[in-house]
Amino acid sequence: MQHKHIHFYTIALAVLLLAGCKVGKDYQRPEVALPQQFNGQSFADTSSIADLAWKDFFTDPVLQGLIGKGITYNNDLLIAIKRLDIAQAQVKQAKLLQLPEVNLSATGQINRPSDNSLNGLSTKTFLKQSYLENYQVLANISWEADIWGKIRRQKETVLAQYLQTQEAARAVQTQVVTSIAQGYYNLLMLDRQLVIARNNLALNDTFVNVTRILRDGGVVTTLAVNQAEAQKKTTQLLIPQLEQDIALQENALQVLTGQLPGTIARTSTLHDIALPGTLSTGLPVAMVSRRPDVRTNEMALVVANAQVGIAQANMYPALSITAGGGLETFTASNWFNIPGSLFGLAAGTIAQPLFRKKALKTQFEVAKIEREQAVIQFRQSVLQATSEVSNALVQVDKLKEQRVLAGDQVDTLKLAVGNAQLLFKSDLANYLEVITAQSNALQAELNLAAIQRSQLGAVVELYRSLGGGWK
Repeated sequence: MQHKHIHFYTIALAVLLLAGCKVGKDYQRPEVALPQQFNGQSFADTSSIADLAWKDFFTDPVLQGLIGKGITYNNDLLIAIKRLDIAQAQVKQAKLLQLPEVNLSATGQINRPSDNSLNGLSTKTFLKQSYLENYQVLANISWEADIWGKIRRQKETVLAQYLQTQEAARAVQTQVVTSIAQGYYNLLMLDRQLVIARNNLALNDTFVNVTRILRDGGVVTTLAVNQAEAQKKTTQLLIPQLEQDIALQENALQVLTGQLPGTIARTSTLHDIALPGTLSTGLPVAMVSRRPDVRTNEMALVVANAQVGIAQANMYPALSITAGGGLETFTASNWFNIPGSLFGLAAGTIAQPLFRKKALKTQFEVAKIEREQAVIQFRQSVLQATSEVSNALVQVDKLKEQRVLAGDQVDTLKLAVGNAQLLFKSDLANYLEVITAQSNALQAELNLAAIQRSQLGAVVELYRSLGGGWK
C-alpha cells in the first residue's frame, strides 16, 4: 500500500514539473531600424507634442467641441469601442481556461424490449415487468493538464488580441481627431478665401465703374469696359464655388462628429489660429511605443508568436483527467436510496498524436511563417511611421518659408494694384495692366490662405504621426 502512495506522488510530481514547461519562445520585440533622432531635433529634448492630450494641443473652442462630439458620436469609433467590449469579455473568459470543466446532467430512460428477446425474458424473470427503466444524475469534471503551456499560450493570445483591439480603437480615435482638425482648418481656409473673393469683387466693381466713366469721357474704348466686366465675372464666379465647398465641408465635419448635415457655427478665422511655439518630437524609439497603429501591428506579432507555441504544443502528448459521480437506479422509487444509488468514476488519459496526415506539423510550420510575416509587417509599420514624421517635419519647415514669401508677394501685389489704378486714372497705364495686377493679387491672396491652411495641416500631421490624439 505504501508503494502505491509513493507511485501516486511520483506521478503527481511529474505532472506538476511538466506543467511548468512551456514550448515556444516568449515574445521579444524584434530589432527595428530607427534613426537616433528626427530631422534637426536635439538629443536632449525627449519630450514630444504627442504626449499632449488633444484638448491641450487644439486650443480653439469650436474645434475642441467638434472633436469632443466626434469622440462621443463618431460611428467608426463607436464600432471600434464595441469590438473592444467583445475583446474584454473574451479576456475575462480566458482567465478561467486553466480551471476544470464541470457539467451536470440528469437523464431518464425507458426501454420496452421484445418479449421474445433475451432482454425481454430477463426483464420479466428478474424485474417482473415488461420494460426497463434507468434514471441517472451525473456531475462530471474534466481537466487538461497544461503540460506544454498550450493553455497559457491561449491566454496570452486572447490578452494580446484585446490589447490589439484597444490599440486599434486608439488608432481610430487618432484618425477621427486628425480628420476633424484638418476639416476644420480647411473650413477656415474656405472662409478666408470667400472673404478675399468678396473683397476683390468689390475692387473689380470699382474698376468697372471707373472704366465706364473713362469710356464715356473718350479716354478708353468699350473693349476696356468689356475686359473689366469679364474680370469681375471671373471673381464673382469664385463666390458660389467657395460657398458650395464650405457647405460640403460643413457636412463632412457633421458626419465625422456623428451629426446630421448642417451648418457649423464658428467664431475664429484662419488668422486667429496660433501655431505651437515649439514642435518637439522626442526620441524615435518612444514614437514606436506611442503610435497606436504601430502598437496594433506589434500586438498582432505577439499573437502570432503565441500561436507558434500552441501549434507546437498540439504535437506533444496531452494529459486529461476526468472524474464524475451521482445517482443511478433502474427504478424511480430507489433513486434517492443512498448510498445504494451512489456511483462514481475516474479516468486519466494521455493522448499522443501519431499520424494525422502531417496536419499538426503543417500547422506548426504555417504558424512560424505567419510569425515571420507579422515581424515584417511590424517593421514596415515602424518604417512608415518614421517616414511620416520626417515628411511632416519637412512640410512644417518649408511651409513656414513659403508663408513668409507668399505674405511678401501679397503685399507687393496689393501695392501694384493700387499703383496700376492710379496710373490708369492718369492715363499712364492701360486697362490690361490693371486687370493683370488685380488677377495676380487675387491668386496670391488665395494662395496665401492655402499655404496657411497647409501649415496648420502639417502641424496636425506631425502630431498624429508622432502618436498624438488618443489621450
